[in-house]
Amino acid sequence: MADTTGNADTTGSHGTGESIPGPRKSSWKYIGPGIVVAATGVGAGDLVATLIAGSNFGYTLLWAAVIGCLVKISLAEAAGRWHLSTGRTLFDGWASLGRWTSWFFGVYVVVWGFVYGAAAMSSSGLPLQALFPDVMDLKWWAILTGLVGLVFVWFNKYAVFEKVMTVLVGVMFVVTVYLAIRVTPNLGEAFAGLLPVLPDEKDSILNTLGLIGGVGGTITLAAYGYWVNAKGWTNTGWMKVMRFDNRVAYATTGIFVISMLFVGAEILHSADIAIASGDKGLIQLGDILADEYGTATAKFFLIGFFATSFTSLIGVWHGVSLMFADFVERYRRGRAAASPEAKDGRGGNAAPGERAASGEEVASGTHERSWPFRAYLLWLTFPPMVLVFQGQPFRLIILYGVLGAAFLPFLALTLVWLLNSSRTPAEWRNGLLSNAMLTIAGLLFVVLCVKQVWDQPWSEFF
Repeated sequence: MADTTGNADTTGSHGTGESIPGPRKSSWKYIGPGIVVAATGVGAGDLVATLIAGSNFGYTLLWAAVIGCLVKISLAEAAGRWHLSTGRTLFDGWASLGRWTSWFFGVYVVVWGFVYGAAAMSSSGLPLQALFPDVMDLKWWAILTGLVGLVFVWFNKYAVFEKVMTVLVGVMFVVTVYLAIRVTPNLGEAFAGLLPVLPDEKDSILNTLGLIGGVGGTITLAAYGYWVNAKGWTNTGWMKVMRFDNRVAYATTGIFVISMLFVGAEILHSADIAIASGDKGLIQLGDILADEYGTATAKFFLIGFFATSFTSLIGVWHGVSLMFADFVERYRRGRAAASPEAKDGRGGNAAPGERAASGEEVASGTHERSWPFRAYLLWLTFPPMVLVFQGQPFRLIILYGVLGAAFLPFLALTLVWLLNSSRTPAEWRNGLLSNAMLTIAGLLFVVLCVKQVWDQPWSEFF
């Protein structure tokens, strides 16, 4: 992408001595990948969890939601910094740590995608069924949203994808902020909620850690670096822009989460109303809003609910498919490099030591046109339709929960490893603050992972 700021060129791109543009100035006109990661990371489940936190504890855990955003800023920034400073993709970095990373990611992305596809389609279909109750059953709404997401991502490249995500984020922003203002929050109690105080309840520490870890925390944090490259940011000249973009992303996430905590505190906590966990809790909230503020407000909320769910759907359809395409490309090139032809110098598709896709390759759009990208799109869409109709198999859900809980500690701790090693150019390695934030994030997610594994009904699994 051309330098549009008039900065002089410098040398030393990724340690190769190549000429690269000088640092771009942070500017709102460049914002894009951050909006995408914010929209994808905050799904209906995050909004429900925050609503329930507000319902149970009022404003007491507002500080935990803020810390959750700061933790995710550090993780996404680290992923983006790896892509820009090394010119290598995150999966290539993981592969350099050993084959165990490929095994973990391969199993995770297959199981997770199968279950998540069904959950995302159902979540997107639920508000549509509530808005148009007499049109068709929830299962068919779910399938329709999955097919629309498939067609949209299949036929559009990143630039169009980003524009649509930006519009949907605008809808989410307007709806959540409107609701936060409409419920007339108690600002005095809200400011008091910024003080780190634990609720006087059983398991309050684990509940608090869960809220911190759940604020926009998914595999899309890892996808951020791929979206940075897809935007055309491929070298260290974009580092300042990426960091600004990332901060905007999680400031936006913070506004979503804090707005819903206000709603939970004012509507649910003050009236001692409990709602169900999961997406159906948002449908219950819609009914409560209709009673309190009228049908128009309830429908407005359901539109925001749909925007929240559908951005998560198409965000995963695009971002995780990019990661899967990189995973397959790395595996393919590794096999080619290990072939007798490559070793003998007689041919083959890759020379020994050839690395996986670079940031420039992601930026070129080749991944979005590749068969692994489209194969994973199909995997996210069609097999999960079986779960939409038949329900989710018990053992698969347990495996999904365990792998999902393990991914964020895996991400945090491998980023600490990669960004403190010679794999990263010295000037872009972690400083004290980055190491502290990533280590805290890693330990937090390890605790939550252990709790998730411990809570699974293993006696029924075997």
